[in-house]
Amino acid sequence: MSVVTCNGLTKEFGRKRALNNLSFQIEENKITGLIGRNGSGKTTLLKIIAGLIKETSGKIEVFSEKPFNNLTISANAIFIHDQMNLPAALNLKEILGAAANFYENWESNLAQRLFDYFSLNPSQHYQDLSNGMKSTFNTILGLSARCPLTIFDEPTTGMDAAVRNDFYRAVLKEYIAYPRSIIISSHHLNEIEDLLEDILLIKDGKEHLHLPAEEFKEWAIGIQGKKAIINEWTKNRDIIYTKNIGHDQSYVVVRSQFSNQEWQQARANGVEFSPVTASDLCIYLTSKTEGGIDDVFNQG
Repeated sequence: MSVVTCNGLTKEFGRKRALNNLSFQIEENKITGLIGRNGSGKTTLLKIIAGLIKETSGKIEVFSEKPFNNLTISANAIFIHDQMNLPAALNLKEILGAAANFYENWESNLAQRLFDYFSLNPSQHYQDLSNGMKSTFNTILGLSARCPLTIFDEPTTGMDAAVRNDFYRAVLKEYIAYPRSIIISSHHLNEIEDLLEDILLIKDGKEHLHLPAEEFKEWAIGIQGKKAIINEWTKNRDIIYTKNIGHDQSYVVVRSQFSNQEWQQARANGVEFSPVTASDLCIYLTSKTEGGIDDVFNQG
């Protein structure tokens, strides 16, 4: 069953097109990583899924309904992000109590255990928290609501490494115990890739890749060797990234599409193969040029 279905989804803000004919499906009870650079349209897409803003054109359905201003979607989805506005008149304990009245699956015991674990003060007010503690409290809301669709947009902003690790562990344990559809948008792909089952990569408001996480990790490979050999070897291949090393060596990332014979011939010619991390692959795929920042200095 598809929880989110987009067909030709487009969103414009004046003359700026944030989403451009985006089409994809997110299946039920999977953890999906939404990946892309700043300005790629990630937050806009998540706001549309959560029903906070309306698409300009195209079609989107969440739980087979249009999400904008939809009370059913509001009750069954929670959108956690670093710009949340929570009631200033309520302290943290009172906010948790209010959340329990809104979300049908709210788990008060979990919320309290997480609240105590992260040493939050129940009488403190949300606006008085540091950025990291706000993010921590936000994630408590997101996990404890146990909504069928849980959306985390850059949920670890301001958290230190130890707290981020605790959050990832909590997401995994909650997901195993109470499966649900989770979308996580994060700059820390290297930290969350082991959590993810699917990766949706968007660039310039368009779907660039949408693959199971395991396939994404094997989608490309790095090759290195003498420039002349690498140039010959890659001239008819899909080049994703290139970098010169010294005077006569090149490193190139290409699609992993080789026959056994090609592997053997390449190695015989001194070509070295190396895996490409999912995090690095995302950087290469979303760069404006094949050489990235190096191209700026190579054009002088």
